[in-house]
Amino acid sequence: GINAEYGYFIQINLRKMSTADQNVQAVDLAQLPIPQLNQLRSQFEEEENMLTQSLAQLKGVQSRFVESQECVAKISKKTLGKTVLVPLTSSMYVPGELADTETVLVDIGTGYHVKMTIEEAKSYFDRIIAYITKKMEVVQKNLVEKDKLRQVTTDILQLKLQAQVQQQQQQAS
Repeated sequence: GINAEYGYFIQINLRKMSTADQNVQAVDLAQLPIPQLNQLRSQFEEEENMLTQSLAQLKGVQSRFVESQECVAKISKKTLGKTVLVPLTSSMYVPGELADTETVLVDIGTGYHVKMTIEEAKSYFDRIIAYITKKMEVVQKNLVEKDKLRQVTTDILQLKLQAQVQQQQQQAS
């Protein structure tokens, strides 16, 4: 049977309506009817898409921080007085002159900027990049798990559909 071939159980969180407690229950995928398997597969696909989008967003944020870190690393006494492009908006830059090579203004989010020394800025970017990398690893791990669950659910669904077709053919003959 299907259960013997796959023997795959998943953990499903069932929330009680009356309390905030959360129960975890193992469900034998092979015992679920076809409509529930279809629904479960769709749910896994949606979660995979959401995780893929989250991973892409995290990669974008990470690359912006890496770029900022590289820019800070290029600042030295030699760059004092050098002409640079200063962003006024995300798409408009004006020429300016680097007047201070000891400190930088770092955008820490939601429109807040903090004045930091070059070393403080490098340390900040190291920490934030490491934090984002860890988050990306967690999302990637969850994405792999959802993909496995979707694939197993799809395999079981296909076996059940094949068994249903064979049963109908046997009844017809």
